[in-house]
Amino acid sequence: MSIAPVTVGDLAGAVAALAFAYLVWRLGRLVGKAGEILDETRVGVKGLSDGSMPLLGEVTSTVATTNQQLARLDTVTTNVALMSANVNALTSLFAATLGGPLVKVAAFSHGVRVAVGSRRSRRGDPR
Repeated sequence: MSIAPVTVGDLAGAVAALAFAYLVWRLGRLVGKAGEILDETRVGVKGLSDGSMPLLGEVTSTVATTNQQLARLDTVTTNVALMSANVNALTSLFAATLGGPLVKVAAFSHGVRVAVGSRRSRRGDPR
């Protein structure tokens, strides 16, 4: 049995084959780690999704309840505005019906007091 002589080209080919195998092995590990990272990311996103879906349901419920309360508040505000307009109209009516005659009575009583006071001062009555 004879052994074939090993040439420099054969050694270079063996080194290149080993380097290529090492490169493939390193790339395989890199792809494996990237797969693990993607798995962890998937788990994280799934957890976030599972946690946020109930929160979105609660937010929707809260917004609906808030809208109902705002509608009630709008009704109360409308009723207060109507009440305020009614009080304003009642005040105007009171001022129109009693305000004029009341001013006239006050002016008349003031005039009578001034007249009585001046008459007394002419007669010398000290009251």
